[in-house]
Amino acid sequence: MSKQPIIGTQSMVVSPHHLASAAGARILERGGNAFDAAIAVSAALAVVYPHMTGLGGDAFWLCYSAEEGRVRAYNGSGRSGRGVSLEQYSGESEIPRRGARASITVPGMADSWEAVQSRYGRLSLAEALESAIGYAAEGFPMSPDQYRNTLRAGSALSGEAASIYLPGGSPLQPGERFVQPELARSLSLLAEGGRDALYCGEIAERICRGLVASGGYLRPEDFAEHRGLWCEPVSTTYHGFTIYQAPPNSQGFAALMTLNILDHFDFGNIAHGSYAYYHLLAEAIKASFRDRDAVLTDPEFAEIPLEVLLDKSYAARLAASISFDKAAASTSQPVGRDTAYAAVVDDEGNAVSFIQSLYFEFGAGIAPGGTGILLQNRGSFFSLDPAAVNRLAPRKRTFHTLMPALAARNGKPAILYGTQGGEGQPQTQTLLLTRLLHYGMNPQEAIDQPRFVWGRTWGEPTEALTVEGRVDQEVLAALAAAGHQVRKVADYDGLAGHAHVIAIDERGGFYGGTDPRCDGAAIGR
Repeated sequence: MSKQPIIGTQSMVVSPHHLASAAGARILERGGNAFDAAIAVSAALAVVYPHMTGLGGDAFWLCYSAEEGRVRAYNGSGRSGRGVSLEQYSGESEIPRRGARASITVPGMADSWEAVQSRYGRLSLAEALESAIGYAAEGFPMSPDQYRNTLRAGSALSGEAASIYLPGGSPLQPGERFVQPELARSLSLLAEGGRDALYCGEIAERICRGLVASGGYLRPEDFAEHRGLWCEPVSTTYHGFTIYQAPPNSQGFAALMTLNILDHFDFGNIAHGSYAYYHLLAEAIKASFRDRDAVLTDPEFAEIPLEVLLDKSYAARLAASISFDKAAASTSQPVGRDTAYAAVVDDEGNAVSFIQSLYFEFGAGIAPGGTGILLQNRGSFFSLDPAAVNRLAPRKRTFHTLMPALAARNGKPAILYGTQGGEGQPQTQTLLLTRLLHYGMNPQEAIDQPRFVWGRTWGEPTEALTVEGRVDQEVLAALAAAGHQVRKVADYDGLAGHAHVIAIDERGGFYGGTDPRCDGAAIGR
């Protein structure tokens, strides 16, 4: 039996680490609003969940201000450097996934903190960063998830990063105190000097000196030129709700396309957990991914025809192409999956759905310049094919998997949801929303139910339908008979992502659910 969601009447915080949720709750208790609390959660995650996210990575935000009465998106993803080019990787089939030559996009997360705080926050950035600085300087108990990921991916760490995360050559045991003094100093400089302390000051200079010494291409001027941007979210309607996603270069529109396809099917005739349920969702997702992969990149470099892709009549044609008897042939490209999603709502009606990442676990595996900052390897997803839409170019943002979601009812936030998982993000979001809207599940029930992820992971030669082991064996057999390449994994497997949900009922109650597959917590009051 699934545990019940956490219930609040004044506020709710959900995140994949209990210490990050606690940081957000403390800010709310001190009189901060949802935006202040979200920054505190984001910064804390950068300290206590370093295998998934960090100060050297990106972030995307969906912000609902009760005063403005609308949802705004902030794109906190970084661009490649001015000196980065295809020619620098001549003769290589792909950009390296680790090391200085993998870290070719400016980290955008710290900029996004100040952007959200200055526009909507009530407290100072320094106040919002207090818990993160404390966790880094004084230490925190090593989490089981960080320990597992360090064992699995620790070989990707090098130089200063290896000395931080593999002291003595191996990770600390779960529960041992993990201290990051260099990161504490970098966060303190940010608290004192704001975003410019990173992008125009000592931190950028030290990072770039370390990168240059290791053959990297980012320079201080690339950091100084960085700015994220406020933008309008993309949206669709689904069963009485307006569903918002961040616009491209985020892949969020693929989830909207999937919902538009599913709108043409009657879930009243589809039992939850049945062959029809899993098959339909997988086929709808594959249809949306085909278009996503063909067009998604930085919209400043290529036209992305969202008006066509999100048109309901186009979805009808895609829906009509789905066979209930046979899996469609499709191909995927493997993407990184290590990410942290969180959400906050407050008693003023403000709501923040946000997500951040280093791309792969521990990003590029480097933390140059004595800063304690792990750098992302998001830029390794650029293509080196000159004909590809997502080909590498200077000052360009890559195809981005990060995609926070928000569903509104009558113009106000009703569901905030998202997940860790790269390619799995639109898939798990679809599972969550159908369970909430069609089958009446509460947030915790929707999260706890078995999940699947379609697509090819690194090192896998085929496009598997990876399914948690709790799915009925007859259902798995039927999926295989239809042509799905079924791969059974553990009952609660991290490959299925770390999902979190806040649902708001029409009386104003908050219901928070967090994933049993991670170290998270929902804190309501």
